[in-house]
Amino acid sequence: MSSEVFKHFEDYVSFLESKDPTTVINTLRLVGERERKKKYITYSKNVFIPLCNWCRNFCGYCIFRRENYKLMKEKEVKEMLLKGNRYGCKEALFTFGERVDENPKIREELKKMGYESILEYLYHLEEWCLNNTNLLPHTNCGLLEYEELKMLKEVNASMGIMLENSSERLMNTIAHRNSPGKDPKKRLEMIENAGKLKIPFTTGILVGIGENSEEIVRSLMDIRELSEKYGHIQEVIIQNFRSKRGIPMEDFKEPSPFKILKVILVAKMILPPEVSIQVPPNLNRETGQLFLLAGVDDWGGVSPITEDYVNPEAPWPEIETLREYTEEVGYRLRERLPVYDRYISREWLSDRILNKIYNIKKD
Repeated sequence: MSSEVFKHFEDYVSFLESKDPTTVINTLRLVGERERKKKYITYSKNVFIPLCNWCRNFCGYCIFRRENYKLMKEKEVKEMLLKGNRYGCKEALFTFGERVDENPKIREELKKMGYESILEYLYHLEEWCLNNTNLLPHTNCGLLEYEELKMLKEVNASMGIMLENSSERLMNTIAHRNSPGKDPKKRLEMIENAGKLKIPFTTGILVGIGENSEEIVRSLMDIRELSEKYGHIQEVIIQNFRSKRGIPMEDFKEPSPFKILKVILVAKMILPPEVSIQVPPNLNRETGQLFLLAGVDDWGGVSPITEDYVNPEAPWPEIETLREYTEEVGYRLRERLPVYDRYISREWLSDRILNKIYNIKKD
């Protein structure tokens, strides 16, 4: 489809910068032709585990990081996992700030708990999760090295990290100037390492943090290149910046729905057709339905019991509300696992994860 209208990098950039509604309408029509056979919009019913809310990064748009951090105790995590299991959740989303081990207080606290590192603690919790619930772990905790990814692959159905943007220029802006872990080279390297290890992977871009149109297109093309090389990227999140009280970027203007619509259309044309495009429904309550018409086919993780700790001001919609929301547009809502069906094989998953999935499906 993209070759019919957009042949070069500059074409995508021009489209993002265009104010001509006819161009957008015609592109929507082309996407609609491609999406005609689509019947379902998927989501993952999850429980959100914010294991620790300290981080070495000071991102200008983040409200998750706390200097007076909390490191969740084992009992608390297990209770949350068991509650999620009772509610029929299938995904345990484990997240924490990047490189929390750099904080000496956290290292000491972990040591008192009997762990040498946060990843050792995480592995133990995810192993317990697999042995005692029907939840499948998915980890997103910032930059990880090759060997760390390899270790966690054993107890994770999928993993992820937001690229956010490929632009090194943003490292000198309010968004990332105090965030060494947001170096795009390092993030792209991690995404590539996940591909080498055959880890089903989620990534995405963050729109509205000071990037320009060229940087959006380049970011999507970088993701496409890695996806075509390794085949491991199962979904790409198009996430809109949301202003929050007290953050350094509090006065930044949020991207308009029209801008997000155009980014979704560009993503649909750039990314391989098998890669799902996701928008968070809690950040797009008023506009999410319209984005389905632009090619969005996944709502991501939605929790019936835990909040979105990264965006606490935006509660999840009730799943039944999300179902009505989806069906009104003409699609059916379908629950999925945190790993997409095409990756459920020994080529992509550890024996432990694969056997767990077979048991879940059997039940």
